[in-house]
Amino acid sequence: MRIVVGLGNPGREYAATRHNLGFMVVDELARRAGAGGTRKRFRAEIAEGFLGGEKLVLVKPQTYMNLSGHATREAVNWYHVPREHILVIVDDLDLAFGTARLRAEGSAGGHNGLTSVIEQLGSRAVPRLRVGIGRGSGVATTQVLSRFSADEERALPAVIENAADCATAWASAGIIAAMNACNRKESG
Repeated sequence: MRIVVGLGNPGREYAATRHNLGFMVVDELARRAGAGGTRKRFRAEIAEGFLGGEKLVLVKPQTYMNLSGHATREAVNWYHVPREHILVIVDDLDLAFGTARLRAEGSAGGHNGLTSVIEQLGSRAVPRLRVGIGRGSGVATTQVLSRFSADEERALPAVIENAADCATAWASAGIIAAMNACNRKESG
């Protein structure tokens, strides 16, 4: 069993923002995995399905970004999954739009949602998939809460597909094979 946690902010006002790219990728994984409806549990929306020969538990925390670790910890504790079987999907300002970077561990890199996950799980050894949203020219908070440009909107389906492919590779082939396949690709 694997747990994939997509980070984002709840509510319609945030649905199409850059900060919700993690939610968008989890939605694509749910579609691919044939996950039925979602249920509310652990302060999150949870869906379950099968993909790449693995059972996937798909988690979208319904706390705001900075508290995402609470829902993540509760799901991990309930399903008794080791940290290496968890993948956190986040947006990343410091990567060019559409670039995907998969890592087995590391710092939060300034991402408050990832900081919360690391704090709640008590370790930096948490696999994560960062999906680039680009820094833009303004303040970071404004950038992450902004909507995609028209050009980015056209490229967004391919970006989401690529990130979902990376998560699928992680679930079926493991972190090393998935890193080798995904960290060289750019979408968009």
